[in-house]
Amino acid sequence: MLALRSGINGDVTHYQWLTVPEVDWALLPRRRPRVMTAHYVLPDLPSRRQRLGARRAFGAMDAVIAHSEHTASRLRDEAGVEANRVRVIPHGAFDYLARLPHEAPLPQELEGAEGPVICFFGLLRPYKGIEVLLEAFGSIEGAELWIVGNPRMDVEPLRRAAADAPGRVRFVPRYIAEAEIPAVMRRADILTLPYLHAEHSGVLYTGLAFGKPMVLSAVGGFPELAARHGAARIVAPDNAAALAQALGELVDSEQARDELGAAATRAATGPYSWDRVAAQTLDLYRELLADAG
Repeated sequence: MLALRSGINGDVTHYQWLTVPEVDWALLPRRRPRVMTAHYVLPDLPSRRQRLGARRAFGAMDAVIAHSEHTASRLRDEAGVEANRVRVIPHGAFDYLARLPHEAPLPQELEGAEGPVICFFGLLRPYKGIEVLLEAFGSIEGAELWIVGNPRMDVEPLRRAAADAPGRVRFVPRYIAEAEIPAVMRRADILTLPYLHAEHSGVLYTGLAFGKPMVLSAVGGFPELAARHGAARIVAPDNAAALAQALGELVDSEQARDELGAAATRAATGPYSWDRVAAQTLDLYRELLADAG
C-alpha cells in the first residue's frame, strides 16, 4: 500500500491551488513528483500574462488533474500542458451533506411551498445567468422559484424582474450555513444552474449528492454529465426560451424528474463517488512514484 507522509517530507506533493500562479510556480519546493488539481485554468479571454502564468504553473507539475474533458482540453490547448501529464479525475459528489449529524430546518422564508420548486442555489454572481432564469420562469406556470445564496451583485434588479412572473419567486439573499443546505436540497424538485460560463460547480456536486434532477447550461464540463450519465438536461447558455422549455417539461412530469434524479444518484454513487475518485488519485500517485523511482 502506498504510504503518504505529511508535510514537506511527503512522497508526493499535491497542490489544490496557487494564489498567484504567475509568481508562485517559481517558489514551489523542488521535491518531486508534484501534482496539481486544475480547479480553474484561465478566464474566457485571458491576457498574455495570464496565459504565461498558467503555462508556467501547470507546466511545473508532473501531472495535472482536470475534473472534466473540457478542462483537460483547455490545459492542453490553452495552457500548453503536455497531453501525457493531464489526467481526468472527476470531482466527488458532496455526499457528506446528505448525512450531516445535525440538519437545520428549512429556512422560514421557504416554508409552505406548493407544487414543484425550481431552485437556484449558490453565490449570486452576474455570470450565473440569474436574469436569464427569471426571464425563463416568466413563461412557466404551476411552480415556484427559489433563489438562495449570498449575493455578490445587486439583487434589486432581480426582484423587479421577478415581480412580473406568473409564479411565486422567493429570495433568500444571505449566507446559507452548511447545516441549512440539506433541507433546501431535499425540498427542491429541480435544481438549475443557468450559468453563462464556468468550468464546473460545487452546486452541481451537491445536486448529485441529493439525487436532484438538474437543468444545466452547456458550459465547461456540464454537458459531460448529461452525455455520459444522463443525469441532467442541457440547454444553451443565455437562452431563456430553451431554459423555459426544459424546466417546464420537468415541472409537468414527475416521471421525468424521477428518472433524472435516479441518474444523478447513480452518478454520485459510481463515477462521482469519493471511493472512485480516491482510487484513481492513488493510482496516479503510484504511477508517478514508479516513474521517479
